[in-house]
Amino acid sequence: MNSGQTEPPTRTKAQDHSRWWILGAMGAILGVILLDETVVSVALPTIRDDLNLSPLDAHWVVNIYLLVLACFAGAAGRLGDILGVRVLLSAGLLIFGVSSALGGFADSGLALLIARAVQGIGAALIFPLSLVVLIQSFDENERGLALGLYGGIGTVFLSMGPLVGGVLTEYLSWRWIFWVNPPIVLAVAAIAWTFWRDPPHLPELGFDWKGLLLLVPGLAALVFAIMEGPDRGWNQPEVLVASLAGLAALGLFVRVERGRTTPLIAVSLFSNPGFAAANMILFTAQFGKIALFVFGASYFQTKLGYAPLAAGAALLPIAFPQVFVAPVAGKVADKFGTRRPSLTGTALGTCAIGLVTLGMHLGITALIYLGYVLWGCCVPFLFVPPRRAIMSAVPQELHGQASGISMTFQLLGGTVGMALGSSVYAITSSYTWVFCFVAVFAACVLAYSFASLTEAKTPDRATK
Repeated sequence: MNSGQTEPPTRTKAQDHSRWWILGAMGAILGVILLDETVVSVALPTIRDDLNLSPLDAHWVVNIYLLVLACFAGAAGRLGDILGVRVLLSAGLLIFGVSSALGGFADSGLALLIARAVQGIGAALIFPLSLVVLIQSFDENERGLALGLYGGIGTVFLSMGPLVGGVLTEYLSWRWIFWVNPPIVLAVAAIAWTFWRDPPHLPELGFDWKGLLLLVPGLAALVFAIMEGPDRGWNQPEVLVASLAGLAALGLFVRVERGRTTPLIAVSLFSNPGFAAANMILFTAQFGKIALFVFGASYFQTKLGYAPLAAGAALLPIAFPQVFVAPVAGKVADKFGTRRPSLTGTALGTCAIGLVTLGMHLGITALIYLGYVLWGCCVPFLFVPPRRAIMSAVPQELHGQASGISMTFQLLGGTVGMALGSSVYAITSSYTWVFCFVAVFAACVLAYSFASLTEAKTPDRATK
């Protein structure tokens, strides 16, 4: 079955110290990817002025990265099952590092957008495969702890993102927010090549190019319509065509995937309500995170008059608590399962967004900060237990597929959230309404998850 494997598979077991090097490296590269989601948010007003971008064009600097990342993450997970993880992870690191360097040299809005799109391709290869490497490097009884530490390391970068972006933008140049990536990428690549060896993969599965050619343009067209509709007009031909084409392509994608034996995204997995609910929680968590970081940073700068450094510091209460809570979330998932921690995190996250909304409406900054701190405390429970449930629902040889699906849904939360948030703001000119929309959406997902979320099955024993 694994005749295409050219190297004897070796797995890093719990007694092997190299697993901690792998954990550190995968957490660090996760952190860099998270950093590039949030570090740009503080620098956006400066980038907009320097490159003469419109407010909507500036939002595309964030969203084109998220969109490309979301479109290709599922494909990367599937390719990892077929080709092996190490070669694909290495390619992603190379693409991400080079495009980051080029982004720092961009002399126009178009050049920066192209660099950000290419960055998204590299991140799409890295993101799901780093989770596969982590999961397969630890025994089952340590996976919750490993996921918590992985998220915690990533969150260190996330927590520093707004502050780093503010410091670099205010005292050096916004270009340095991209130039900090290549050294970290090189270190991660060295550790991965030293300590990681692929387990058996499945080269005979083949790759679903038809699915990819439907998914990518479908998502791109739909996100374009959502973001550009308020600015261009919802009744304009290009917006209407993009909306219809996007919906048609995604509908056809679902139909095609249901009929394939080796789909790009195993749509049949969503017939399990718990699997679907866990992915929706990831979607909602990313939706809320992007709203808080991007629109929150913009609120502090445009409404309250904060400088970039001050705006970055104002966002620290969102991320700083996660450094301490993330390992706890992993241990709680190991001990109590996935349902209760996931539902608790979703409920508290909804309350946190509600507090931010109320604070903006009443003009009480203390309420906004209280919402930020609450979000920072609960968000690890929005990521760690649901992700463990997803990975435990499939056999090992489909970990790449499950990882790709979970990453796709998480990243779609950021992409769609950015698009919808931009549209709501364009229509209302109100940050309050943006966060009110996010809070209502989160409450709906909480209700759905309460009815649908179940405990994870025993890992590696779920049926295909």
